[in-house]
Amino acid sequence: MTQTANTQPPKPESDAESAVLMQGVNKWFGDFHVLRDINLDVKRGERVVICGPSGSGKSTMIRCVNRLEEHQKGRIVVNGHELTNDLKRIDEVRRDVGMVFQHFNLFPHLTIIENCTLAPIWVRKMPKKDAEEVAMKYLTRVKIPEQASKYPGQLSGGQQQRVAIARSLCMNPRIMLFDEPTSALDPEMVKEVLDTMVSLAQEGM
Repeated sequence: MTQTANTQPPKPESDAESAVLMQGVNKWFGDFHVLRDINLDVKRGERVVICGPSGSGKSTMIRCVNRLEEHQKGRIVVNGHELTNDLKRIDEVRRDVGMVFQHFNLFPHLTIIENCTLAPIWVRKMPKKDAEEVAMKYLTRVKIPEQASKYPGQLSGGQQQRVAIARSLCMNPRIMLFDEPTSALDPEMVKEVLDTMVSLAQEGM
């Protein structure tokens, strides 16, 4: 992926206003230079779409934001936290960033509500009752509260992706990342997921 239209990296004083700030970011897989001098400044409240052909580095770029992939050069700041090798700093960033993957990544042996409450209970140490209330709030928000007691395999692809969105929201993230959330869906299921994303964006998430 080549750099954005901004040819000069943003100045450090913009850090506090930025949700995601990338300055001169480079990433290699072996000899393959997948991200080359990426500069990006997403302000709080902005909604941004990253477009490009398959293999251009879109997913890698997103995964670098919450350190699922490590960049080798440049600077990434998320909600004021600069990503380094400091594990505490990485954990702080990951608590602020929700991510919805292309292939749902739901636990098939857990019910929908169990999928949604697992991280709040174990990571945020939320009482089970409170976590279930939050889960139902967001399952209602994505219009599938009636599926709470079912298992992922009993839901359509579009419903599973909406569960994945609700699960991410249950962690109360300040930033949401979507990695090609409709590419694994049948055409008739794409609209329901896009409608959910548009609704969330209009509500300020």
